[in-house]
Amino acid sequence: MSLLNLPISSDLDRIGEQLHALARAQRSLQGLLEAVLGISGELELPVVLRRIVRTAMDLVGARYGALGVLDERGESLAEFVPLGLSPQELAAVSGLELPRGRGLLGHLIRHPEPLRVENIADHAESSGFPPGHPPMRSLLGVAVTVRGRVYGNLYLSDRRDGRPFDRHDEGMILALAGTAGVAIENARLYNQVRHNAEQFQRLLLPRLLDLHPFEARAIYRPASAPGHLGGDWYDAAKLPDGSCVAVIGDVVGHDMRAAAAMSQTRGMLRALSFDENTPPNSSLAQLDRIMHMTGGQLVTTACVARVEPADHGWTLCWSSAGHPPPLVLLPDGTVRYLDEEPGLPLGVDTELPRPGHSFALPPGSIVILYTDGLVERHDEPLDRGLDSLAATVRRHARASLDQLCSVLSDHHPGDGHDDMAALILRTPTTTAESPSGGQARSREPDPATGYGGRPRETDPVYASAKHAHPTHQRLP
Repeated sequence: MSLLNLPISSDLDRIGEQLHALARAQRSLQGLLEAVLGISGELELPVVLRRIVRTAMDLVGARYGALGVLDERGESLAEFVPLGLSPQELAAVSGLELPRGRGLLGHLIRHPEPLRVENIADHAESSGFPPGHPPMRSLLGVAVTVRGRVYGNLYLSDRRDGRPFDRHDEGMILALAGTAGVAIENARLYNQVRHNAEQFQRLLLPRLLDLHPFEARAIYRPASAPGHLGGDWYDAAKLPDGSCVAVIGDVVGHDMRAAAAMSQTRGMLRALSFDENTPPNSSLAQLDRIMHMTGGQLVTTACVARVEPADHGWTLCWSSAGHPPPLVLLPDGTVRYLDEEPGLPLGVDTELPRPGHSFALPPGSIVILYTDGLVERHDEPLDRGLDSLAATVRRHARASLDQLCSVLSDHHPGDGHDDMAALILRTPTTTAESPSGGQARSREPDPATGYGGRPRETDPVYASAKHAHPTHQRLP
C-alpha cells in the first residue's frame, strides 16, 4: 500500500470522533435500557418520581435534577421533586417555598418543547435564583407527558464535566421522558386500584359501637398488592348482661369471593355471638354447620371472645377456629398468649367439638385479637412474628389505647403481603358489677362443651383433634 493512499490526519481525527460517538451511543443505549427496566419496576408514585430524576441525572452526568409536577389546570407547579443538593444546600433552601413556575421553569410550562440553555443567567426569560439557592449555569428541560397530557417537566442542571448539555443528552432525556410517562401512569393506576379495593373493604367492616365502660380500638390495613381484597374482619358489642363480645376472623383468599364470604360470615357470626346465652364455642360450632349446609363456604379462621363480669374482675371466655391466639396485656405489664387448643378452622370438619377456654382478667387488662397479617412474614417462621408482637406490646404497656393502636398499625412485624386486622379491648379499671348493681359472679363451666374451662384431655375426639391441628398451624 502506497503512503499516498494513507488517510490524512484530518480523516483520522474524523474517524476517531465517529468511533468515540459510537461508543458513547452504545453506552447511552445500555444505560437507557437499564433505566427503563428500573423505572418500570416501581409502582409507588413518590418512588417513581424520584427514580425518574435520579436516572436522568445519571444518564447525562448532571449534578442537579428535579421534576416539577403541574397542577390540574397545567398552569403552575403543584409539586417539585429536587435531587442532587448537598446537606448544606438543602439547609440553605429549607425555608424557601415551592417554585411557582416563573422564569425558565414557567417557559417550559408554557412551551413544553425541549430546552437547552448554556448559561441560565444570559437567557431572556431567566428570573434568577432566590437567596440561598445554589448557583446553576446550564439547563436541560424536557416535558413529561401522561396519556397525551403534560404531567410535568424534567429539569437537569450542570454536567459534572463542566460542558453544556448537547443534542445527544437531549435525545437521551426525551427517550427517558417517554418511559417516565408510562411509569407514572402505571403508578397512578396502581394507587387508584389499591385505594378502591381498600375503600370497598372498609365498607364491609363494621363501625365499632359504644362499648362503655369497655374501651376498644380497631385496626385494618389492606395488603400492598393492588386489587388485593382480603377476608379479614373484626366486630364487637356490649351485651345486656354487662359482658362484651369481640370477634376476629379471616376468610382464606384475596379476591371478590373472599370479601363477599367475609361479609356473609361476619353477619352470621354477629347474630350467633351476640346472644348472651350462647358460649363462644357453640357460636363457632353453629356457624360451621350453617356454612356447611349452605355450601360453597371458604375455609375461615376465627376467634370469638367474651369478657364477662366476675368476682374481683372479669373472665375472658373464648374459642378459636384455627386462629392465632389472643394476646393479653395485664395491668402489671405482663404479656402472654392464650395459646390453648385452637380447634380446626371453619369449613374443615363440622363433627369435631369446638374447645372453649377461660382466663381470669384483672380490671384494666387489655385483650388483643388479630389476624395473621399482623405478624406473618413469608421469609420467617410465624413464631418469630408472634414473639415480635409480644415484645412490642410489652414495650408499650403503659401507653394509651390510641398510642398502642398507632404502634401496632405502623410497626407491626408483618411484611404487608397480606391484609391485617386487629381489635384491642380494655376491660374497665374497676371491679365488674352486674346490671342489677351487685357484684357479678362468673358462670359455671359447662361439662358438655368445655365452656368456661379447657375440654377434657380424656375425650378421645378432643385428643385426636388436638394432634391433627397443633397451635398456629396454617392451611395453605
